[in-house]
Amino acid sequence: MLEIKDDKTNTVTHDMTGRCPFGGDRIGGALGTPPALSDWYPNRLKVEQLHANGPQANPLGADFDYAEAFDKIDYTVLKQDIKAFLTTSVAWWPSDYGNYGPQMIRMAWHAAGTYRISDGRGGAGEALQRFAPVESWWDNGNTDKSRRLIWPIKQKYGSALSWGDLMVLTGNCALEIMGFPTYGFAGGRRDAWEADTSTYWGPEVWDSSKVNSSDSMVTRDKRWRGQNGDANYDLENPLAASHQALIYVNPEGPYSSGDPMGSARDIRTTFTRMAMNDEETVALIAGGHAFGKSHGMVAADRIGPPPEIAPMQAMGLGWHNPEGTGAGEFTMTNGIEGSWTPNPTQWDNAYLENLFRFDWEQTRSPAGALQWKPVDPNAPMTPDAHIPGQMNPLMMMTSDIALKTDPAYRAVCEKFLHDFDAFTQAFSKAWYKLTHRDMGPRERYLGPEKRNEDGLLWQDPIPPADHGVIGAGEIAALKKIILAAGVSVSDLVFTAFSAAATYRNSDKRGGANGGRLALAPQKDWAVNRRTVPVVAALKGVMMDFNERQSGGLRVSLADVIVLGGCAAVEKAAADAGVEVLVPFTPGRRDTTQQLTDIEMFTWLKPVVDGFRNYIDDQFEQIAPNVAPEEMFLDKAHLLALTAPEWVALVGGLRVMGANQDGSACGVFTDRVGVLTNDFFRVLTSVDFEWKKADEKAMSFAIVDRATGEQRFEATRCDLVFGSNSQLRAVAEVYAGSDGHVRFVKDFVKVWDKLMMLDRYETRQ
Repeated sequence: MLEIKDDKTNTVTHDMTGRCPFGGDRIGGALGTPPALSDWYPNRLKVEQLHANGPQANPLGADFDYAEAFDKIDYTVLKQDIKAFLTTSVAWWPSDYGNYGPQMIRMAWHAAGTYRISDGRGGAGEALQRFAPVESWWDNGNTDKSRRLIWPIKQKYGSALSWGDLMVLTGNCALEIMGFPTYGFAGGRRDAWEADTSTYWGPEVWDSSKVNSSDSMVTRDKRWRGQNGDANYDLENPLAASHQALIYVNPEGPYSSGDPMGSARDIRTTFTRMAMNDEETVALIAGGHAFGKSHGMVAADRIGPPPEIAPMQAMGLGWHNPEGTGAGEFTMTNGIEGSWTPNPTQWDNAYLENLFRFDWEQTRSPAGALQWKPVDPNAPMTPDAHIPGQMNPLMMMTSDIALKTDPAYRAVCEKFLHDFDAFTQAFSKAWYKLTHRDMGPRERYLGPEKRNEDGLLWQDPIPPADHGVIGAGEIAALKKIILAAGVSVSDLVFTAFSAAATYRNSDKRGGANGGRLALAPQKDWAVNRRTVPVVAALKGVMMDFNERQSGGLRVSLADVIVLGGCAAVEKAAADAGVEVLVPFTPGRRDTTQQLTDIEMFTWLKPVVDGFRNYIDDQFEQIAPNVAPEEMFLDKAHLLALTAPEWVALVGGLRVMGANQDGSACGVFTDRVGVLTNDFFRVLTSVDFEWKKADEKAMSFAIVDRATGEQRFEATRCDLVFGSNSQLRAVAEVYAGSDGHVRFVKDFVKVWDKLMMLDRYETRQ
């Protein structure tokens, strides 16, 4: 056993690495730390990501109804409990200015601020700030203390109040006790129960020996493409934060350079990736910096490791500060020290007034971080957060000076500077958007303060139903009408799938509800080109049907599109000798072009959609060094599919001819449009040889070993189901002599799941 002494803390730890706990040396095993599969085989497809955060990890069980439990909380008392806590102080982590409000705003902001529009991942929705890697990012320094401080409130309300809801509501209450009128709050966030191991946070290698220096980490980032200053200089997709281990940008400027215009560039890139425009960006920064202070009293290299690698006795708390009490006036977070305003616990316009009234010059914090102070020695002072009677100079960060320097941001600042009411409203709405952006449809919102108006375009509003919903008789009649309309089974299946496949479980956006397949931008995407004439035909079916109805009964285009796919699957299964009834739940509504945010929906456009065997023409430029099957896996993950569901869905789509261009790639059957298990039988057959058809191994020829004749063609998104051992194991089940009926039934189940992913109104 190796003893390791820490000279800073004079503590001794024991290194058990490479040792068996039962004696002798350990080569590996369940109790040890052998190399992971990704170490042995770095290019393997990590299919196990589809089963992360599964039911086995959830102590509440599958039957727990969070909405019902949340509804039983006395919401008024809950807010009173939170607000009473906010104006207290505890010895082990005293509040600044006797008010935990600013600290809790930061916690909530950083929980929500990981959201990114590119793939909908991040955000406060699952309270992932509790787990690695997010909990241990340098930019989240001391948010572990914030969560520990509100644990007594979480403990009181138990499972009826999720961590995600508590963190955001605490941020709202903090704003309210300091005089800010919040726009509202909606509960409904369901906590995750394990670390997120699938989200791609960047290409940089984590250096645990330098986890306490933002500068040491960000100077090695690899996420920017092109040369700094060039027109093509941009942040790698799907990333949003400008540097590794940050929520938004380095407050000292890019690479701690103190460059305001460079900081403005990073701010605009980052906040745009997080779905905020210039006005919302300024409102959030200026509004957030109206409160509290930044902490930088101790050098970064004096601070202990973050929670995930802190010693056992730290009990989940990281960043131990050895100076003084380690808290209060000795606190260290991002290294910058000071407050932006003379009254850090009161909502006012002092931040913008100070920013524009004074000239600012660079200086250094006690921790050595670059920051700015007023040139005018007569500028107002701000009270010390802990030492009575002590006054300190005001402070600005480089990211603050950027708002004054960048012309577009400056114009917004000046508008808010002269219209405090407009600023207040803008910050109120932007904060609501920030903290609710990842929650999806309003049907998921809980509580008495939720906002239900249709004016918030980022919520992807769908007008309420103004007609009766079709029943079993109308559904049966419509199926016959659709199948007799001259549209093929392949086209009907492809179109229904295309409508539903925009869904993202990450932020609950997309899906067939709303009928947006008929609207821009979706109708114009290359991957959806095949749907255009089908949608036109189905729109005709809808109009003819509705004209014949009376008594307010109508059917939406969204319902007709999905019903067409269901009818086609039933026919394809029957033609294969298996009679099935594909479930169909009516009630989808159609939205309008005016209620569709084209820019935000453009982010849902796929680069690779292996389900439809689609690869964007610019794929290699958009995602260099990424294999199509990796993005295919990512899409399956966003659709909340398990590995068996993924395999079954693709096998059915292939034999029914649902490729985006109608090509024969992966269509391993001579009976296209029939729901056979031919895809799996060919995929697992020893009678075929698989040969590369191009130098990069993006396409393949399937050759009969006996005759040398080419029988089929395929892409990587086809052959992965035979080459990957986990996917092949499932494919072999469906290829077996007893696999056909099982496959058809499993396909119908996953088809129904896909069509219902966005139907949150049916789950309340």
